[in-house]
Amino acid sequence: MEYEPLKKVTLTEQVMERLAGMITSGQLKPGDKLPNERDLAELFGVTRSRVREALRALSLVGMLTIKPGDGSFVSEEGAKIPEETVMWMYYQEMHRHDEIYAARSLIETEVYLTCYDNRTPEILARLDEYRDRLLDVEAEEISAEDFLKILTEIDTYVGDVCGNSVYARLMQIMVLMRQESAIKVLKLSTSKESAVFYRCKILNAFHQDDRNKVKKCLSDFFKYSIKEISMH
Repeated sequence: MEYEPLKKVTLTEQVMERLAGMITSGQLKPGDKLPNERDLAELFGVTRSRVREALRALSLVGMLTIKPGDGSFVSEEGAKIPEETVMWMYYQEMHRHDEIYAARSLIETEVYLTCYDNRTPEILARLDEYRDRLLDVEAEEISAEDFLKILTEIDTYVGDVCGNSVYARLMQIMVLMRQESAIKVLKLSTSKESAVFYRCKILNAFHQDDRNKVKKCLSDFFKYSIKEISMH
């Protein structure tokens, strides 16, 4: 395993990007132990504090597992991001709804479009099943919590099959961070009906050979979502 020193002392985010790139490219594999902080700092040409911050941040999003006294390891594939970690991030850093939806729009749109680019007959069939489940929802009878479980299942599936493991983890973060605001909005049956409408438009667009159509449906969905949350 080879490391290239950074050309100058960098921000923590740059160290994160370098390590994340090694993980996603397969240079670092699940279960691999990273060099210690001192060695990483020397290899990257940065301070140990930068390395420590980067390792901690990557552990927060589930890419690394830090074992006190033993070191940092690449998380096993399929490892889920701890919900309490994400909710802590939510309350500490992302308490403003406009920030949450800006992040959701950016990340979830890219995840869905990547899934669209890599769609297969099996993926399309599964998405059709989810669409049919949404259409069968009785908005006045299903609870906000149960309805959100369906939406979470759909988004998590899209992230898992999009072909990008980092996107899959980012989608995990998004579905956890939105819980509080989503349940608040989905208390109303009209909000559930609108969610079904926009979601089904997105899923139906996967059958069309028009990527821009999918992107437009996603854009419409988030415009609706931002409007709904601003009213509650």
